Amino acid sequence: MRLYRQTFYLYRIVSYRKTEIWKTVDWLTIILYVVLVVAGWFSICGASYEFDNVGLFDPSGRPGSQLMWMGLSVGLIFVILMLESEFFDVFAYLIYAGVIVLLIATIFLAPNIKGSHSWLVLGPVRLQPAEFAKFATALAVAKLMNTYGFKLTVPKNFILVLSLIFLPMICILLQQETGSALVYLAFFLMLYREGMSGYILLSGVCAVVFFVTSMKFSDVTAGATAVGELLVSSLILLITVILIQIEKKDTRAIQVILGAVGIACLGGYAASFFMPVDYSLISIGLVLLVVCYLIFLSIRNWVWHYVLIAVFALGSLAFMYSVDYVFTDILEPHQQIRIKVSLGLEDDPSGAGYNVNQSKIAIGSGGLTGKGFLNGTQTKLKYVPEQDTDFIFCTVGEEQGFIGASIVLLLFGFLILRLIVLAERQSSTFNRVYGYSVASIFFFHLAINIGMVTGLTPVIGIPLPFFSYGGSSLWGFTILLFIFLRLDASRRER
Repeated sequence: MRLYRQTFYLYRIVSYRKTEIWKTVDWLTIILYVVLVVAGWFSICGASYEFDNVGLFDPSGRPGSQLMWMGLSVGLIFVILMLESEFFDVFAYLIYAGVIVLLIATIFLAPNIKGSHSWLVLGPVRLQPAEFAKFATALAVAKLMNTYGFKLTVPKNFILVLSLIFLPMICILLQQETGSALVYLAFFLMLYREGMSGYILLSGVCAVVFFVTSMKFSDVTAGATAVGELLVSSLILLITVILIQIEKKDTRAIQVILGAVGIACLGGYAASFFMPVDYSLISIGLVLLVVCYLIFLSIRNWVWHYVLIAVFALGSLAFMYSVDYVFTDILEPHQQIRIKVSLGLEDDPSGAGYNVNQSKIAIGSGGLTGKGFLNGTQTKLKYVPEQDTDFIFCTVGEEQGFIGASIVLLLFGFLILRLIVLAERQSSTFNRVYGYSVASIFFFHLAINIGMVTGLTPVIGIPLPFFSYGGSSLWGFTILLFIFLRLDASRRER
């Protein structure tokens, strides 16, 4: 009898908790999710439907298949919300380990599909483990950072976090899936929120700017001056001066640096009357002089911030000289041509630039209000490759026009902002870190995919959340999002 009472009491508690979840879960986020998923299904219909072929609800066609995945996602959501929130904390490392094993197995077992070994074929079903590694990595990182006494500023802890992030990233790179691997850089946005030095985030942004500038002006010269090196070294010098001002507001140091710059420029101008002058060498020399001066200030005043700024300047110079090697000897030929086309260095309308050109035509042809559902000519005639997966946004632009595309972007913006609000109100480090990881991943996917479709970024092949066709993508983002909603709901359950 006593065992019966305990069992009945436990059942009442569990039943009560399961009922309460529907009162505490964030319904605004769920509504945004439903609207985006439904809008994504209509976009897939527009991109893949053929009037003389199967119907929209036929499971053998892509719209019908995606609808089936959407239905299964409802069951998946129910399972996630019914689990106790502690489940994700307790089993975070186990989930992460299981996904890593799956990623490693994929390298050897997956067939070659369009040059990538990232899909496991299980009969009629194809599974991409990389899509599920995102939430597993977010859980593992959140659990590590929730450890008692954990501080991200401790080098050992920071290395452990980076190891958890880079391990799946390396596995995915070995699958020849560069786009999915680059998504893991989104975790650095979360790390910055959790106390990572701003120098690391700044270095990443500067690396992109320096790379683009070096490539864009690599063959441009003005007399004896290499314009690319001059621009990059000048940017390094400018950013170094700004960092000194921000960190220590040292007006004397800035006055000395600016004085040296003025003297060097005047000396170079005077020397140009007698012989050709390479101003890029003068600019590089100034950066090196500034580095020496910063080291001197650091030793004299015992201020380590000066050393960090000096390391940034030296590292930036080394990166500038490594750009050519990285581009020619490390990047694959197809990656090189994509970057050149994106930067306008080459025009390849029938090759690497074909996807982007056709995507721009499709988006532009939509005008203000679009051509209407199932009336897109570019998509119906299959001019845009991958128009129902990576380039799905061009279908939105063509059929719904500028207004429809703007609404989709606003919906994604509201979702990301809502996730940030939810993450910020968490009392648990585990919940907060996971929430910011989710928001960062969604932001990265949105920014890169839209930039890729509109020609602002190179084509690297990552899906648009909830819009791109595929069960793995839909399930991956659904699990990623609803684990956080379950964690957030537990904040108000108790």
